Amino acid sequence: MQEILLKKEYIYSGDLILVNYEHELKKQISTYNLVQFDENYNDILIDYNLNLALQKVLKKINANDKIIPVSGYRTYNEQKKIYDDSIIQNGEEFTKKYVAFPNTSEHQTGLAIDLGLKKKKIDFIRPSFPYAGICQQFRETMSYFGFIQRYTEPKENITKIASEMWHMRYVGYPHSEIMLENNLCLEEYIDYLRNYEYGKSSLKFKNYEIMYLKMDKEEYKIHIDNNFMVKISGNNVDGIIITTKRMI
Repeated sequence: MQEILLKKEYIYSGDLILVNYEHELKKQISTYNLVQFDENYNDILIDYNLNLALQKVLKKINANDKIIPVSGYRTYNEQKKIYDDSIIQNGEEFTKKYVAFPNTSEHQTGLAIDLGLKKKKIDFIRPSFPYAGICQQFRETMSYFGFIQRYTEPKENITKIASEMWHMRYVGYPHSEIMLENNLCLEEYIDYLRNYEYGKSSLKFKNYEIMYLKMDKEEYKIHIDNNFMVKISGNNVDGIIITTKRMI
């Protein structure tokens, strides 16, 4: 049996952290986790695991020269400048729909990337990523590699962000596929996982089991069977999500 020590500070980091208008980013990420998209876009930094998965999707659908990265990780100051500039150029109503206020932006986590169809002219705020052709092929493939389209029209009343067909978020597998199959946005998924409390029940999906632990103490020790690999992520709200995979 594996014994794993979980600390309350772990709430604020991991692939499943929820960052939005209600839950600000509370822990600045370590830049050691960031890598360049590739040598052609070395100014775009993203999370290491996101990049691994993204390159696999692009290779799978043969899209490396058709889909390009537009925006990845942003510092607080970069996000503030984008927000302030958009207020001046586009107005408050537009900006609130499409640009997150500093510290409520997923781009500050390194776990989000804006993608665009390769064109001569790219709109930085709203790049073209249509529901057709190679872009739609990307959407239909990405959940198997840990991605979700973070903001969609049916969920605007929950996310408080207008539909952004270009904004992809890495949450890791199997969470991406579970969310897709159950039509859940990240806000809904974080709430949904509270039904599976550690020590009481688990969400079973293929050879995975997922549990939620509310961190109402500074530390917890959990015990996981040695036959399972374990991945830990905070939710940036109140607890930790424990994902286990049975080793075959």
